[in-house]
Amino acid sequence: MSDEILGRGGVISKRNGCVVRPLNKWSASVHLLLSHLHQKGFHQCPALVAIEEKCEVLSFVAGDCYDYPLQGAIATEQALISAAQLLREFHDASSDFLQQHVSDKLVWMLPSREPQQVICHGDYAPYNLALNGDSVRGIFDFDTVHPGPRIWDIAYAIYCFAPFKTDVNDRLGSLEQQTYRARLFCDIYGVSSLDRGQLVDNMVQRLQALVTFMHQQAEQDNRQLIENLQDGHHLAYLSDIEYLIENKRFISDSIIR
Repeated sequence: MSDEILGRGGVISKRNGCVVRPLNKWSASVHLLLSHLHQKGFHQCPALVAIEEKCEVLSFVAGDCYDYPLQGAIATEQALISAAQLLREFHDASSDFLQQHVSDKLVWMLPSREPQQVICHGDYAPYNLALNGDSVRGIFDFDTVHPGPRIWDIAYAIYCFAPFKTDVNDRLGSLEQQTYRARLFCDIYGVSSLDRGQLVDNMVQRLQALVTFMHQQAEQDNRQLIENLQDGHHLAYLSDIEYLIENKRFISDSIIR
């Protein structure tokens, strides 16, 4: 049976119900995490099936996948609620991972952040989730996982799901509607009042870190990131940073109430 190409310029494929992806420097750490998650009863993520030369073979997370603009099932309140629930379950299952593995022996794509409360997914966004109807049932693409505080992952997830985006093709609803969705995500996850007060600052810092990462990778001749910068992808993030800063007080006051 021939491979079905899934993405990343043809380097990720589906074969016999499994996903075949290139191995990276951080793959061994990701495999340890995936094994830990399944041992903790969190099965809404891939499992390592085999390693074949320079590739990893992972179980396929079945479901419907979406990208921006958010339309249909992914734009529903139920999708946002289930996404918040699943992120909380993932964080809780990962919370004791570092107690069982020596952190300085692990390699991650993205730098760890303090306090290291959980393993952050690093890219918890609609395009990395699988839905059954309008409910989020699974997470995939764990390349960006790294230790960090819960709010670091929550901030990016809310940025993506509210979404606090300014691009005409990516935004959804008014500022009031976006803030309502942000507050609902916080309520379902169980975000503390302290973290809610720091949410906008964390979203801004997370986007700034993303833009910095894009430039660093481009300088290291990452062709995908070079093309993204040439296409102006980073400009959208910079615009979103300004949007968040300008509306920080309204967003913060609304989600803390």
